[in-house]
Amino acid sequence: MTVKLQQPPVNEGRKLPSSTGGRAPKRRRLLTMAKARPWLLLAPALILLAGLLLWPLARVFIFSLQDYGLRQIVSGKTNFIGLENYAEIFGDSSLWTVVLPNTIGFAIVAVASTVIFGTLVALLMASLSPSWRTIVGSAVMVAWAMPAVTGTYVWIWIFDADQGLVNETLKSLGLMSDSFNWFTNPVTFYGIVALNIVHHGFPFVAITVLAGLLGVPKEMLEAAEMDGAGPVRRFFQITYPTIKPVFSVVVILSTIWDFKVFAQIYLMPGGSGSNREVLNLGVWSYVESFGQNRYGFGAAIAVLLTVLLLVITAIYVRTLFKEEKV
Repeated sequence: MTVKLQQPPVNEGRKLPSSTGGRAPKRRRLLTMAKARPWLLLAPALILLAGLLLWPLARVFIFSLQDYGLRQIVSGKTNFIGLENYAEIFGDSSLWTVVLPNTIGFAIVAVASTVIFGTLVALLMASLSPSWRTIVGSAVMVAWAMPAVTGTYVWIWIFDADQGLVNETLKSLGLMSDSFNWFTNPVTFYGIVALNIVHHGFPFVAITVLAGLLGVPKEMLEAAEMDGAGPVRRFFQITYPTIKPVFSVVVILSTIWDFKVFAQIYLMPGGSGSNREVLNLGVWSYVESFGQNRYGFGAAIAVLLTVLLLVITAIYVRTLFKEEKV
């Protein structure tokens, strides 16, 4: 006779108690707090930046939609005209033939010259002993510490048409019979401005790139030198790829600074608006706003300059990220 033992029924819908059941919600809360902590720490700075940057930008954009002049300032009344200021800007032939070519062309030349010259100075400083590096670095910082207004007037004196150092030197060497006004021609005008910008901006590039150069492993450079690689090849195949993020920051900041350069152009003879052939976006916005009392039109030019800078910076950063992914 066979006896069958009956097993107790198993409750399939009943879940066994888990020892970690109470820990899962707590772990999720900790993960949520860990993700939110950086934003909580950045919140005061972001709020401050929003108040100092975003609100003024919003106000400028609101002004750009108005016919805003002295009458509106006195009366306190607004006169919204929509996008008419932007239509006038894009319909002005000087924007395409003078202002944009001057702004973009000058920025390209100035950024390239500043980065190249600053990198060469950084390479020179990296090859010096620590004591000499400190002396040269201190001398370089003097140019950076000089105010833009002071530096601009120095370059004006150097290229002065009557008693400038350049004209007097060229005449004494017999290379020039009559004095030449370097500020009337747009090419020579912006050539002087470029010299001013490079002189004032290369210390930042030099010190920043030097910090990156000192972090490049010397073993890699010595190994490449033993393999027969020259200085140029070592720089472009070892040094530059290693400190490429440093160059990216330098190029982006230099582009922003050189696109919106104002004092170095405005203070030059003819740069304040009397010579319309040398206007850029920054000076054009100032001249229309405070020279012609067309604050709405000037605000629209300022918005155009800001959008142009944002587009260029976004394209450059996106291209940089694509190269890093590859």
